[in-house]
Amino acid sequence: MADVRTVTPAGGSLGGRIGVPGDKSIAHRALIFNAIAAGEARIAGMPCGADVESTARALRCLGVGIEEEGIGEVSLTGTQLVLRKPAGVIDCGNSATTMRLLAGLLAGQSFDSILDGDRSLRRRPMRRVALPLEGMGARVETDSGTAPLSVYGRPLLGASHALEVASAQIKSALLLAGMQARGRTEISEPRQSRDHSERMLAAMGVEFERNEARVAVEGPVCPRAMDVEICGDLSSAAFPVVAAAMLPGSEITIEKVGLNPTRMGFVGVLRRMGADISTVPKGESGG
Repeated sequence: MADVRTVTPAGGSLGGRIGVPGDKSIAHRALIFNAIAAGEARIAGMPCGADVESTARALRCLGVGIEEEGIGEVSLTGTQLVLRKPAGVIDCGNSATTMRLLAGLLAGQSFDSILDGDRSLRRRPMRRVALPLEGMGARVETDSGTAPLSVYGRPLLGASHALEVASAQIKSALLLAGMQARGRTEISEPRQSRDHSERMLAAMGVEFERNEARVAVEGPVCPRAMDVEICGDLSSAAFPVVAAAMLPGSEITIEKVGLNPTRMGFVGVLRRMGADISTVPKGESGG
């Protein structure tokens, strides 16, 4: 018998202090970037969702030692951009972030690999990551534009990419390829997508040229491992924020939420609608 949950409308205002799950976009990147870095790192505040677990499982298949240290906390030792050929197909589950970022990473390795996923992921477009990687000398085969992806690792050359659609996933995949490539890799977008990757990699010692919708990196370059505390997911925070804004007299505090400017759009919309929302920056973690 399915669980039954009863929701009773609030009889008055909302109040209190709460937290939200860790940001999975940041968690994916903290795992992948530290997996290829020089040194050891500890990552705390990991969300428990299946997508992030898909990334961790995939990295283990590639020879990365990832140890569970407690609830939401792992430690790992970086491989300095040298991964191990997987024993079989790398299962990305339902995570397009896992598949696209790993496609960029594996394109510059010394072995061939196959990335696959569940029925839903097999419907997601993958040619948009395969084509620009091929422009760097990679060979990436898709199944009529979708997964599975066959990635044939080989030496890469830097290239300039003008993306037709702004995409943080494609940009991140190309940055991972560009960090392994010889020469300059430049990515421009029609508008700026979220910049978690650039911020975190810069904090890990990778130098970029940046302006809003353009980023460039000179390869090859290896990041330095860095401890990261994953901040709360701003998208998850949106739900209690909207609920409090709708109910007069409400006052809530949501702690340790990421305030990346490229993720703050909904806050600006609510403020223009009259919501009283304030932010109190407490510092940085992972850039």
